[in-house]
Amino acid sequence: MSKQVQDAYIVAATRTPVGKAPRGLLKNYRSDDLLVHVMRAALAQVPNLDPKLIEDAIIGCAMPEGDQGMNVARIGALLSGLPDTVGGVTVNRFCASGITAIQMAADRIRVGEADVMIAGGTESMSRVPMGGFHPSFNPAIFANNEHVGIAYGMGMTAEKVAQQWKVSREEQDAFALASHQKALAGIAAGEFNEEITPLDIVEKFPRLGTAEVDIKTRKMTVDEGPRADTTLEALARLKPVFAAKGSVTAGNSSQTSDGAGALILVSEKILKQFNLVPLARFVSFAVRGVPPEIMGIGPKFAIPAALEKAGLKLDDIGWIELNEAFAAQSLAVVKDLGINPEVLNPLGGAIAWGHPLGATGAVRAATAIYGMRRRKAKYSMVTMCIGTGQGAAGIFENV
Repeated sequence: MSKQVQDAYIVAATRTPVGKAPRGLLKNYRSDDLLVHVMRAALAQVPNLDPKLIEDAIIGCAMPEGDQGMNVARIGALLSGLPDTVGGVTVNRFCASGITAIQMAADRIRVGEADVMIAGGTESMSRVPMGGFHPSFNPAIFANNEHVGIAYGMGMTAEKVAQQWKVSREEQDAFALASHQKALAGIAAGEFNEEITPLDIVEKFPRLGTAEVDIKTRKMTVDEGPRADTTLEALARLKPVFAAKGSVTAGNSSQTSDGAGALILVSEKILKQFNLVPLARFVSFAVRGVPPEIMGIGPKFAIPAALEKAGLKLDDIGWIELNEAFAAQSLAVVKDLGINPEVLNPLGGAIAWGHPLGATGAVRAATAIYGMRRRKAKYSMVTMCIGTGQGAAGIFENV
């Protein structure tokens, strides 16, 4: 017997500040501890909600190894104080792991199989390297040119997009500078305050000549990546890092990062039962595949698909978080779809504040939800390209 389709609402959303990897403020934070921090903070936003009603915790992680392995979702649920009855599952869609976790949680509610879910993502690129500790490609990838793009480094895929879509170095650097400027302006205006749950950074320093240790604690309240000293001239001096005559540099690429985000989703029945005020309604999600060697173009196909499922047009979206994996791929997507720059990454993007891989979808969902509410936009979107050739997009409604 089929279940009645119902809406899924976000009633809590929060994230950590994003740290720079591998030597930033969060370098010593375990991934599971970052997750516990945001799960507890999300639960604190809805104190009236009975946590025993949570069906499952779905958490995204792009490199589920080390201290973000061993099913970090279940470990996070237990360490955050949730009842033993709450399940946990870790999902991996690389850079779209976090938004996929939200989609899966929403779908459980929408088909009537759950009334309360917690979703999010966590990633420490300081503690688990890109590709994991022991990457091992299937030899068949190299035996067939049709699939060799799977093994391309992300930077090389960005170079290929820049070449095919004729995105100049100057355009990429200008886009990167704007990302930093918007992020810094957002920090100065306090626009990230609602979405960030600050972290205490504890540092220990040995006292020379003694057996004593000095302990220093400070509070991390904002993202670590945005740089006030970035200029077009400084960006222009950087050398390409992926191709000798290329245009993709460290300055117009996303930063490696650490961070986590968590959201709580409920059905309309739970909204009424516990008198909860929704932040947003989950509207639609789509994922589309593209050739791996031009993986950065993925959002070009995922965005129209998500809009079609929602019965919306691009002009209906008042806040778009397009993950800036690279300026080259972001600009290619923007040009092909004709995205309005006024609604694109209003507070900057991953070039400025970083890209903690599997956490990014959840982190940016918090940004999009609170951002559209401040701007009084009706809809917001989170979208990104994905390694091995995919694009994903999720849409939220301001209610």
